[in-house]
Amino acid sequence: MSYTTHKTYVFSEDDLIQLSSLQHFMYCKRQCALIHIEQIWSENVFTAEGRIMHDKADSNKFESRGNVRIDYSVPLRSLRLGLIGKADVVEFHKQGDKWIPFPVEYKRGKPKIDDCDKVQLCAQAICLEEMLNVEIPEGALFYGQTHHRHDVIFDKALRMETEDTARKVHALIESGITPKAEYSKKCKKCSLLELCMPKTCGKSWSARKYLLTAIEEG
Repeated sequence: MSYTTHKTYVFSEDDLIQLSSLQHFMYCKRQCALIHIEQIWSENVFTAEGRIMHDKADSNKFESRGNVRIDYSVPLRSLRLGLIGKADVVEFHKQGDKWIPFPVEYKRGKPKIDDCDKVQLCAQAICLEEMLNVEIPEGALFYGQTHHRHDVIFDKALRMETEDTARKVHALIESGITPKAEYSKKCKKCSLLELCMPKTCGKSWSARKYLLTAIEEG
């Protein structure tokens, strides 16, 4: 599949991948493959706390505060980038006779060094732009650990990074190949640590292959 200019749709409904896979990919390519190729998932205290935050955001469907309308758990789709998912919260800010979308993503921890959360948020904005035929200049990330909301500008660089990440995730999933395990500090907080087994699987085994072999030998 090839990517073309804005508003040129190149993906069918059957080709869509989860929007969250972009964040998984940027955090760890192997984690992304385990979840979206091998269909492996596990929850730990970090993912549980994150899920509770998302559940709270999903608890209300709509509210209005003056010139701001707030929608929760908003379905998203982009046929241009081949993404499907939902936004935790989309605020609609009234500007004149228009309502400008402002996506807000809830995260359990604190701001990250890399752009994985920003890319996920930008992907949400791109979906909304395509769906509503509007321009969305910014959104926000809310972190539960710091209780702070951080505005994110959707500039050209972030948009290019988001589109490039979408291309790479599509390529990874279409390949069906799980990247080799490489242990790092962030593995300790990953809910898939015991299933991924980065120290056990080494550099050549997929988690599913290792588990199947262990079962057969057991």
